[in-house]
Amino acid sequence: MTDKKSRILAQSHLLIDSLVRRHRYALGFAAVSTLSVVTAFAVAPQGSSTAITLQTVVEQLPVRDAKIIAAEQHSFLREERVQRGDTLASLATRLGIDDREALDFLRTNTVAQTIARQLRPGKPVTARTGERGELIAFFFPVSGKDALIVIKREQGKLSASEQAQVLEPRIEMRSGEIRYSLFGATDDAEIPDGIATQLAEIFSGDIDFHRDLRKGDRFSIVYEMLHHRGQAIRSGRILAAEFTNDKKTYQAYWHATEGGKGGYYTADGKSLRKAFLRSPLEFSRVTSGFTSNRFHPVLQTWRAHKGVDYGAPIGTRVRAVADGIVEFAGKQGGYGNLIVLKHQSAYSTAYGHLNGYAPGIRKGTRIVQGDTIGYVGQTGLASGPHLHYEFRIREQQVNPLSVTLPTTLPLEPSQLPRFKSAIQPLAEQVKLAKEFSGQGSFH
Repeated sequence: MTDKKSRILAQSHLLIDSLVRRHRYALGFAAVSTLSVVTAFAVAPQGSSTAITLQTVVEQLPVRDAKIIAAEQHSFLREERVQRGDTLASLATRLGIDDREALDFLRTNTVAQTIARQLRPGKPVTARTGERGELIAFFFPVSGKDALIVIKREQGKLSASEQAQVLEPRIEMRSGEIRYSLFGATDDAEIPDGIATQLAEIFSGDIDFHRDLRKGDRFSIVYEMLHHRGQAIRSGRILAAEFTNDKKTYQAYWHATEGGKGGYYTADGKSLRKAFLRSPLEFSRVTSGFTSNRFHPVLQTWRAHKGVDYGAPIGTRVRAVADGIVEFAGKQGGYGNLIVLKHQSAYSTAYGHLNGYAPGIRKGTRIVQGDTIGYVGQTGLASGPHLHYEFRIREQQVNPLSVTLPTTLPLEPSQLPRFKSAIQPLAEQVKLAKEFSGQGSFH
């Protein structure tokens, strides 16, 4: 009996000793975890009298090369944006590059020479340098495509290559108010010019941005900004927009249709893409309207003016107002350099006084709405640089500012449920942008 009690007492001591050791271990673990803002609690098992065996396990962790660690500890990563008037030398100085070999490489290497030609203000540039300013790596986004010029120093030698960028889209929401112009308002709201241009194009079938804007007009937009390694690289697509012009509100939602195509639609599924744009220039001013009796500034006589003149600097891009085929491209009397496009049914458009034609423009060329077809000039009977634009129905000129333009087909009834489900969160984001107008962007 005495031996049995002794064994029981010994087991009790072992259990108590085990619990004490576990409690101390738990307290130590909790103390360490508290430093990482995580709390750990120890719970002693109940109803068990079995002694717990502790075993110490030592694992060998791989050790990184000390030279690599030292190199990383003594390198510096700097990010800058190209400033107006920047040269390779001034940009390199701000990036902390003090490396004559690297500067010579930037100037002479065939791939790297693209950098000097594309020093656009605002473009983000990143460089990693050593503690003495030697270049380790250099990253420069290529204009017009999703690619980077990457310069690296490996085994003491510099190399340059063009590599595809993996861009991450992030959503931004902003609002603005027209005070003087659309671009003035979008600049105030810190909206990229590419998004401002899209906004004008989306609503160009309903709003003439040359004549119809009013002080106090408002807009709210939800759009994508494409990022690479945490930096905004360029603007993406507008996903939803609302524009109130002269107290009338227009809405637009991007919707991808079957077949990989997409377009902008109203909340009830009507397409915003008109068969014809209101204007062949993105932004300009009307200098002479459609009239049956106008004093011609060159001929010094009164005569009909069967078109609309848009004043703009020489070289301004002229776009096709609709899909069509080039019917004529060449010189024609007082029109100077002229392009005539044949469209669906009985419609055609003419573009006169051009400075020149876009590449590939010739009789029979197929044109898509919005394509650049030529450039504003002063050829023919023109007293100053401008575009003479005519809208013709069965070869008869009509006023393009007042004619009712054909529209495109709405979504099929079978597509509406998916469309309305897709635009619901976008509508909420537009509403949020309106409510927080003037308080910056939201991501």
